[in-house]
Amino acid sequence: MDERQRALAAAHRAATGFFAGLDDRPVWPRATLDEMIDVFGGPIPEAGTDAEEVVTALAADADPGLVAIPGGRFFGFVIGGTLPAALAADWLVSAWDQNSGSSTMTTAVVAMERVAGTWVCDLLGLPAEASVGFVTGAQMSNYVCLAVAQNAVLRDAGWDMARRGLRGAPSVRFIVGADRHGAVDRGLRFAGVGADEITVVAADGEGRMLPESLAHALAAAPEGQPTVVCLQAGEVHSGAFDAFADLIPLARGYGAWVHVDGAFGLWAAATPTLEALTAGVGDADSWSTDAHKTLNVPYDCGMAIVRRPQDSIAMFHAGGDYLMHTSLDPWDVTPELSRRGRGVPVWAALRSLGRTGVGELVDRLHRNALRLEAGLREVPGITVVNDVVYTQVMFRLDDDTATCTLGAAILTDGTAALTGALWRGRAVLRCSMSNWATTPEDIDRTVAAIARLSREGASV
Repeated sequence: MDERQRALAAAHRAATGFFAGLDDRPVWPRATLDEMIDVFGGPIPEAGTDAEEVVTALAADADPGLVAIPGGRFFGFVIGGTLPAALAADWLVSAWDQNSGSSTMTTAVVAMERVAGTWVCDLLGLPAEASVGFVTGAQMSNYVCLAVAQNAVLRDAGWDMARRGLRGAPSVRFIVGADRHGAVDRGLRFAGVGADEITVVAADGEGRMLPESLAHALAAAPEGQPTVVCLQAGEVHSGAFDAFADLIPLARGYGAWVHVDGAFGLWAAATPTLEALTAGVGDADSWSTDAHKTLNVPYDCGMAIVRRPQDSIAMFHAGGDYLMHTSLDPWDVTPELSRRGRGVPVWAALRSLGRTGVGELVDRLHRNALRLEAGLREVPGITVVNDVVYTQVMFRLDDDTATCTLGAAILTDGTAALTGALWRGRAVLRCSMSNWATTPEDIDRTVAAIARLSREGASV
């Protein structure tokens, strides 16, 4: 074998070994960042090393610092695993090494991405004609959609931002919910929007925007002011969904652009069991979602979906006389020119699951959340904080310090991984059911570990 073949064979051995040990390894890393820097650091070598030796050593040395995210008991943040077809397709993406911005050059990759985008819109009840831009994640897809929205509402107000910039432009009002994800504010900041330009609308106890508060905010704006309203499908702590069927018509009545941050929640539309949570969401103007969460494709893969492709093109068209423009090129709907074929694993995941399989996947994640909720309610001293309507479960002990101590103990124990947060000013522990590999046994092992650690903490 040549060096490339030997290196790939070494990577394959390391990957299969990693998967084989997932069930037994601690879910949280065993090594700190500083320890990993000591392992991989030092002066740059004077001489090179054979590729197979590099890969073999890399895999062995990294092992203590790896998180068992692909396993069934990682419940931190909102992070999916990787479906087999998506993982294998992603290996091919790296092997093919296609620069995937041009529909003229990398035709196979662009075709798969375009079909994958069409399939996603079909599954989620979004317009078939929408543009779908593949970006790194929900942070970038929120930015893309909000930048497109700002440009579009300014254009409708008679201001050509591409020519005149933002200095001196009419004031645009951005209305957001009190429990929005930080990616929305950060995306707005990327688009040149300051905190003082954001109007925050009250939410209920589960994090859903209150329609009467939105109506008040819309009515308070000067007549004709360009407005963008940001709604949410799946609050990151509670999993709650805004009432789109009530809120979108309200915003429409004032001529507002409506954007929906649906990083993981939009996928509820893919199953009859949960699609009522997203009723009316297809009437918005743009949507942000991830494939590396609920759909379980490898990192990184987000999607910026815009109802009218011409709005995306107006913001991001590549221009440049050396760039060929024959159709809706990927580089015309996102900020990137050069990138890998992120949409290929999405195509592979959807091809392997089919419509029924996607629905079953989402249903299974929801059942896992309900099973975890039921188990936690049986543990003395633990209170489940939220209504478990989707995939998120929050719980706490009576005391903030005890809650944080329990969270740290869970990570140290290694049976499962979950993350802490603040909810309504109090410490909580948050579990997200996002991984296709999670089994009922994983849930039961996690509940048992939490109960044991809670008892041990109470007895100290």
